[in-house]
Amino acid sequence: MSTAAIRTIGVRWLGVVLLYHGLMACAFAAAPGPVEPVADTLYFGGSVLTMDAQGRVVEAVAVRDGRILATGSRAGMERLRGPDTRVRELEGRALLPGFIDPHSHLMQAVAFADWANVTQPPVGSVDSIPSLLRVLQAHAAEKRIPPGDWIQGFGYAREGLAGGRELTRSDLDAVFPDNPVMLLHVSGHGAVFNSRAFALAGVDAATPTPEGGVIVRRPGSNEPAGLVMETGLFAFFRVLPAPSEQASLAALRTALAHYAENGYTTVQDGATDARGLALLRGAAARGELPLDVVALPVAMGQADAHRLAEQRFGVYEGRFKLGGVKLLLDGSPQGRTAWFTQPMLTGGPGGESDWHGKPMIDPAEYARAVAELYPRGIQIWTHTNGDAAIDALIAAHEALGAKASDDRRDIAIHSQFVRADQLDAYVRLGIAPSFFSNHAFYWGEVHRRNLGEARAAFLSPLAAARARGLRFSNHTDAMVTPLDPFFTLWTATNRVTRDGRVLGPEQRIDTLAALRAITIDAAWTYHEEQDKGSIEPGKRADFVIVDRNPLALPSADLRSLRVVATVKDDRVVYGAVMERR
Repeated sequence: MSTAAIRTIGVRWLGVVLLYHGLMACAFAAAPGPVEPVADTLYFGGSVLTMDAQGRVVEAVAVRDGRILATGSRAGMERLRGPDTRVRELEGRALLPGFIDPHSHLMQAVAFADWANVTQPPVGSVDSIPSLLRVLQAHAAEKRIPPGDWIQGFGYAREGLAGGRELTRSDLDAVFPDNPVMLLHVSGHGAVFNSRAFALAGVDAATPTPEGGVIVRRPGSNEPAGLVMETGLFAFFRVLPAPSEQASLAALRTALAHYAENGYTTVQDGATDARGLALLRGAAARGELPLDVVALPVAMGQADAHRLAEQRFGVYEGRFKLGGVKLLLDGSPQGRTAWFTQPMLTGGPGGESDWHGKPMIDPAEYARAVAELYPRGIQIWTHTNGDAAIDALIAAHEALGAKASDDRRDIAIHSQFVRADQLDAYVRLGIAPSFFSNHAFYWGEVHRRNLGEARAAFLSPLAAARARGLRFSNHTDAMVTPLDPFFTLWTATNRVTRDGRVLGPEQRIDTLAALRAITIDAAWTYHEEQDKGSIEPGKRADFVIVDRNPLALPSADLRSLRVVATVKDDRVVYGAVMERR
């Protein structure tokens, strides 16, 4: 082969090699690198309290498809901005996880929509029996309630009224001789009725007091005086009027809007009857629930527990789920029907001496109901206020070999007067308390009179629970106390009574711990901590925007905080946020 021919072949091969490398270079240059996802919404311009395990506070949050995409610095989140990304400006305010309602009564808010408010300040205006009767008269006139129809009110309490005596049926008869009247006790565990109501319910001097109930009698007589509590109410509930479904749905919308106004994105109905379940399921099926709703159907014993256990628990369907079964062991400490191992100092609601309160159901029947639910994996939520009731709760779990590693998270609702040794049992058995620190303000002085300083001071012992490593929530029990979450933060961190005295100062906790009790730890009680309760990637974009950063305020000022906006799955359901693109 000639030198020229070799040179020609070499040039051709060189061209091929250069072409190949050129094409490969172009191919590598054109190969896409990692593509940053584009956010639907960015939240900038304030403090973001993530409520994660480290308690981080960051500058910004990115959201995509209703879930948190990323958190971090504003500059870092700007990388996720696209041409259609919304920017929601916090304007120096604070962004927190949407509040998780640990325990309240949504369906009470629905029922009370057309009732008179007879609560005392600062919630209502009643300060005496005459002022209570005037509120009822004004309500009856405003609603144009005709003779024969029921007049109903909520929030009644003897303590705090001028004169300090109990309202009686005679007081109500003098003003409303032609209408049955029911005034629900502020605890929800009793009511005062007039004579027309007693007649409709068939309750008179010959009616025995039912097991677990109280019927206060006139002095020197078996005639009912007016106040009926606990299981004694059942006869009256059977004759109360039921509102129409249309009226109930309208009231449900109003009630949920009120929860959203207070920053809640997950709501509980803490004692749901069959009618309430039907209403909530229907609303969920039609897509009418703007917030997540967790219902706890009530069981009064083994038979109810067995029937309820056939339903589906723990799964949302249209923003509604059954969270567990509600059992009740005792009543109300401020109503003096909670069940204690030691007697109250002031006697019972009917003047009983050596009064310990009483269980609402036989503890053996309670244990049978627990045994019905436990092996099925259904979460058990038990109403317990007094330490004797808590003993029964603990005994029922111990009998089943419960242990913390089972991770059931059965809830002791209220746990108001739990003892220190009972908190240790909670740790061992895996029981979580849902405390009620608002009692310190509303009834702290009442508890001092009823129980003495030492027992009253251990009311809702948040600090003692925290020292033991217990995860707990802290609730309002609305409509027993208002929904205001910032008032709950204030009572948890201050424990100041109506009289301005601190009740159990050693049980106060810091603001971050108090926030956890209505965010991430409350989500944990629902087994939802992987989906809610903190601002972390992958979780739902459920937020509340607050006018100031709670962590930057003195604890005494926490009750002055206000909700600016509430966001559910990245959709604003209350308030307004400055938005631009």
